[in-house]
Amino acid sequence: MSCSACSTHIEKSVSKIPGVTEVNVNLLSNTMVISFNDLKVKESEVVASVISAVGNAGYQASQHRTESKNRAQFDWNPNESYEHLGIRLMVSAFFCIFLLYFAIAKIAMLPLPSLFYGIENALLLPFSQFLLLLPIVIASKRYFERGYLALLRAAPTMDSLIAIGSTAAIVYGISALYMISWGYGRSNMVIVEKYTQDLYFDTAGMVLTLVTLGKYLESGARRQTRKAITKLANMRPDTATILKNGIETLVHVKDICIGDVIVIRPGQHIPVDGEILEGHTTVDVSAFTGDSIPVDKGKGDRVTSASVNLTRPITLRAERIGDDTTLARIINLVEEASSSKAPISSIADRISSICVTVAISISILTAIVWFLLGANVTFIMSSAISVLVIACPCALGLATPAAIMVGMGKGAQNGILVKTAETLEVAHSVDTIILDKTGAITEGKPRVTDIISLCELDHNELLAYAATIEHPSEHPLSWAISEEAEKSGVALLPLDSFIPFPGEGVSAFIRGKEYFGGGPDLIAKKGTDISQFLPYLGKLSAEGKTAFCFAEKGKPLGIVAVADIIKPDSVRAISDFYAMGLDVIMFTADNEHAARGIAKKIGIGKVMARLIPEDRAKHIQTLKTEGHVVAMIGDGINDAPALAAADIGIAIGAGTDIALDSADIVLVRSNLRDAVIALRLGKAVMQNIKENLFWALIYNILGIPIAAGIFYNFFGWSLNPILAAVVMSLSSVSVIFNSLRLNSFKKKK
Repeated sequence: MSCSACSTHIEKSVSKIPGVTEVNVNLLSNTMVISFNDLKVKESEVVASVISAVGNAGYQASQHRTESKNRAQFDWNPNESYEHLGIRLMVSAFFCIFLLYFAIAKIAMLPLPSLFYGIENALLLPFSQFLLLLPIVIASKRYFERGYLALLRAAPTMDSLIAIGSTAAIVYGISALYMISWGYGRSNMVIVEKYTQDLYFDTAGMVLTLVTLGKYLESGARRQTRKAITKLANMRPDTATILKNGIETLVHVKDICIGDVIVIRPGQHIPVDGEILEGHTTVDVSAFTGDSIPVDKGKGDRVTSASVNLTRPITLRAERIGDDTTLARIINLVEEASSSKAPISSIADRISSICVTVAISISILTAIVWFLLGANVTFIMSSAISVLVIACPCALGLATPAAIMVGMGKGAQNGILVKTAETLEVAHSVDTIILDKTGAITEGKPRVTDIISLCELDHNELLAYAATIEHPSEHPLSWAISEEAEKSGVALLPLDSFIPFPGEGVSAFIRGKEYFGGGPDLIAKKGTDISQFLPYLGKLSAEGKTAFCFAEKGKPLGIVAVADIIKPDSVRAISDFYAMGLDVIMFTADNEHAARGIAKKIGIGKVMARLIPEDRAKHIQTLKTEGHVVAMIGDGINDAPALAAADIGIAIGAGTDIALDSADIVLVRSNLRDAVIALRLGKAVMQNIKENLFWALIYNILGIPIAAGIFYNFFGWSLNPILAAVVMSLSSVSVIFNSLRLNSFKKKK
């Protein structure tokens, strides 16, 4: 494909296939993703029909992979490699230099061999220009082959415009050779002189060379847009060392099986996802998270493919291999997203679908009008060819996918996985952020926050009694007390017996004495005065903490408070949301009092408490009905209905499959500030797309009237084909390089 007219033609051809419901062709990556009704047609039938339809449209396609039971991705054999374009450019430029020299030599008084002087040699210089043009035409034959084929199929493209314009110049130049010969044979030196200076071979050569230069620069810039994805892909090692029966064997990563034990030495990339069996090391995970600080990993910890082992040897058991690894899934996710289309791209599609036909029509009209106005043939040719060249819509087709691809890659580098281009477009319009408390704002892992002794026991002694009493309990927060005791090195006391009181607390006998743990109601019921507990309970509850009261029968021992710890970056992230002008709401299943305590601590003004998953989805639907664009941020497990209901669902943490399935954006790190970065990235990408569309259109809007000579009689403005080729090439290159500016997008510290 050479321009958006190509991709539009392919989309129209494939969309006519029975059963195909959606077609997205990406000009930048040479890929196509189709959706089809798998209840009506078989995948094999659709694939065969798609390849046939693409072939009938004048292109080639092959199936890349099946994304799901009703989606398939196709790609094209590369139109032309970057290196091959470079060779073509060198050949064209070499001969073009001599062609230009010969074309302007006599006018600019440049030295020439003596055989080119004299009236008897009048045909030598023009014919030499023709011979110098031939290698350029041969090197550029793809424009002619594809351009005229597309024209014959009634689906003209950018190549058609270049082919028609160049052919017109070449035909005119050849006719000039005949006129020179005819004039020379009749000693009509006026005719000879006129056509000697009016050949247009140099114009054809320059147009073809400059278009190739533009394509070369564009191809190089395209490679840069895929830099992030390529960098990720290159982090997959080709080989790995597996350990079987004490013997190490080097194998290809494709030969690794689930359950294999793999040896990873310092400096090596981890080839699969797995669990560390032996060893302790530090791992570089910057490929996924964007963080340069290594992470400590030891026995029992899980590591992901493409992470780098930095310090010590480890062995791990393979759990996810091949296309199932985290790295492979991330690369596939980014590539799929890059192949998708943002709704704004429909503007470019509509314009490009008629652009080439309109350009040819304007070119013909320009020639007719100037002919009727009595302009000379040189001016008519120049104007008509200039219109054809400058009207090429290649930049339009690149405006959206270039920005999307760079933006997606930049997001992946920062641990932000965006599933579709549409998500980025919606992200810049979000006005309401909903945060699930557990997992998004807090760590989702309760910890002991306060140990308050109300007797002679010190903190560690009280913790020993509390951990012993709660250790057998099934209460979801009890394990936090046990973990705190283990972390503090506090040993459990001998436990004689244990009795649970569901909904109230527990009773335990330690060394023959009865102790109680739980809420104040149980403590009071068992005969202990709770007046010493009350001053602390209100304060702890207001702070969103759960208080466990402990007592020996008739004697208060103390309080151990447990809370889900607020993540270090949550307060800063919430402040950033407000600074962006967003309305922030916290969803939680906690009671109203505890929820208000957490919200006050982190600076959120709106709270909805005691919500079950269905309630969350209903509240989101209500907000959307009121006209709000809502982003929901959760952990991707309990929040699946809410994530699906929101305009944008953002899942924190990519460790679970449901996080990848239920959300539109997945944050690899469990860091709320990455959600801020994701929304900022969406705004940056959309701004970049709008800029690209502006630059893609402004060249045509301003260039076509000037090229057609509309302003010539008023201001003397005109545009020769060579300058038109320069401007046309600049339009594509400027769009690509403007998109590459997204690589400078930085996370705020």
